[in-house]
Amino acid sequence: MDFNPISVNVSSEIGKLQHVLVHMPGLEIENMTPEDAHLYLFSDILNMQVAQKEYGYFKRVLQKVAQVHEVSDLLADILVEERIKNTLVDRICKAEDRLLIADYLKGLSPADLAKQLIEGVRMDCISSYKKEKYLLRPLPNLFFMRDASFTMFDNLMISNMASTVRARECIILDTLYNLHPMFEAKVVKPAFDYDVHGIGTVEGGDVQIIRDDVVICGLGARTNMHGVEGLVEHLKTKPGVKHLIFQELPLTPDSFIHLDMVFTMLNVDKCMVYEPVIMNPAFKTFHITIDGQKAVGKEVPDLVTGLNSIGFDLEPVYCGNGDDDYAAREQWHSGCNFFCLEPGKFIGYGRNYHTLQALNDAGFNVVTAADVVNNKVNLEKQNRCIIAFEGNELSRGGGGARCMTMPLQRMAVDW
Repeated sequence: MDFNPISVNVSSEIGKLQHVLVHMPGLEIENMTPEDAHLYLFSDILNMQVAQKEYGYFKRVLQKVAQVHEVSDLLADILVEERIKNTLVDRICKAEDRLLIADYLKGLSPADLAKQLIEGVRMDCISSYKKEKYLLRPLPNLFFMRDASFTMFDNLMISNMASTVRARECIILDTLYNLHPMFEAKVVKPAFDYDVHGIGTVEGGDVQIIRDDVVICGLGARTNMHGVEGLVEHLKTKPGVKHLIFQELPLTPDSFIHLDMVFTMLNVDKCMVYEPVIMNPAFKTFHITIDGQKAVGKEVPDLVTGLNSIGFDLEPVYCGNGDDDYAAREQWHSGCNFFCLEPGKFIGYGRNYHTLQALNDAGFNVVTAADVVNNKVNLEKQNRCIIAFEGNELSRGGGGARCMTMPLQRMAVDW
């Protein structure tokens, strides 16, 4: 394998994107049925052809500004080495109590093995005995690349998922980050490396890198307090004073599973906010200042106020344009979930038109992904803009543009 190593570095949510890891949704989506969708944490099933068409525009916009890497391609790269292949198969089969199919998996080609580890291994591929439909379940959540791992400064962080149905994603990414020559970074598992209790959970959708000294994190259904404490312990290993602000989230409904479903950064001075959670005193916000091995915490009025108290001048833009009903409807379909390509330029679903109006009122020009892809709009000539892409099918999966991306490298931001 001959690859130019990527010096992993993400010190903000908004810095100009240079490298990003993604996964185009595939047959693992079609391998869900209404009867088993809940097992995969979905409340609905998706049409693969429509989802792929929508995702295609999304990915092509990313390719306009950055180098885009497909996780399935990188996985196939490393599986050409028998040692890596055998070790990964053994690790997955042991974790899922499926050692009986280890030899079958080891006999597959690298490309076929990568495919089956993602799409699932059907019982009828191995035997006519059909007690179970799948010997390895598919991974329909994998296209939400942000959940199973995240980048914190110069480290690749492996999540510990709240649901074991997604554990294989973490195993695959852990193997990929450690063994693929493209990744030049130390891999950290905060929930395992620092949580002495062994019960910590932390997911990437809850963790946002705001500045080179500031991290924010959600505390809710997917990331627990032990996971937050693991992040604090990791930040103690970094030089200089660091800040971690964590935000309590509602445990229900599912649209509140991660912090990036109610808050994302848009520019040095703007952020997208779901007001009924972020500005609601019923959901507490705590600011921890970390200086060496010393960590001191205090409660702050809300997330925006907490950030502004440490040198920001953020003005929130409100999901749903300030109307409670519109906000609830559009937040449900990831109306707060935006992904920055560079400061003031970001991408998100076009279906949330009240939120788009709020962004337009705040000075962001609304352009379509189709026009960007077809070169009718030149992003370099845009000052501040939201790139709206069709996501009626993708949004039914319960995530948006930030959820579907794993940034590996961003340029520094002039704050």
